[in-house]
Amino acid sequence: MSIIARLLKSFASGNRLRELPTIAGAPQARLTLEAYEALNPTQQIPYADGSVIYVTPNRYTSWRVTSFFEKEPDTLAWITTFQSGDVLVDVGANVGMYSIWAAKTRGVRVFAFEPESQNYALLNKNIFLNGLSTLVMAYCCALSDEHRFSTLFLSAFMPGGSCHTFGQELDFNLQPLESAFTQGCYSVTLDELVLNGAVPVPNHIKIDVDGLEHKVLAGCQDTLRNSLLRSVLVEINQGLPEHRAIVEQMVGLGFSYDDDQVNTAVRKEGAFKGVGNYVFQR
Repeated sequence: MSIIARLLKSFASGNRLRELPTIAGAPQARLTLEAYEALNPTQQIPYADGSVIYVTPNRYTSWRVTSFFEKEPDTLAWITTFQSGDVLVDVGANVGMYSIWAAKTRGVRVFAFEPESQNYALLNKNIFLNGLSTLVMAYCCALSDEHRFSTLFLSAFMPGGSCHTFGQELDFNLQPLESAFTQGCYSVTLDELVLNGAVPVPNHIKIDVDGLEHKVLAGCQDTLRNSLLRSVLVEINQGLPEHRAIVEQMVGLGFSYDDDQVNTAVRKEGAFKGVGNYVFQR
């Protein structure tokens, strides 16, 4: 009998499944639901005044913790420039690695946007575990250049996964890619959110949406012109003309960037060769 059939049979018989059925061929050990819930794996990253907690339900989310200081040191260096009370908008927050870190270590107020369902759930759990509900507000929607209902195309249905795209079935190189799963989603522009008071004018914006960064920026032109905005971190794919145009656009708006920072951040090999963060300041 399949595991699904056994589960259905257990429910039909009134068994509330205090013990999970064993699977044929698997080690003959039973795990109670209470014990399973108690596992609740988490990992901590220490900092000067304490530690930050992240939920790690699989190897990928665990890797995000263990590689935290090596994956994007430029992002961490950027966060150290924030002042307590600053406002950060994190577009493509994933499970909140940087949103949580910025709020906990710098005392900034964060508005985090993550449309993927599993990542959004973990983002909120990370907010809860770190006691940051007064500093971090998470929204389960995409930021883009228009407000509309559409589809979020997932590269993989996995907690901590990335390279998902809103409204277009594309990879991070903006090439057609068959998605592993599709999810209903809604997008809005940052300018609209600021205009209606849902989000204050940010002092810092982080944009990492694996390919459609230019659409996010197209939807926040008024915000980019606001003098309260001091810095913007954008993941740029140097192989895309749409992304190369971002650099020209940001310079035209009065922002500057450091060539050394970019050269260090841009990947020199692998699938993401030519992709890296640009930190724009003014």
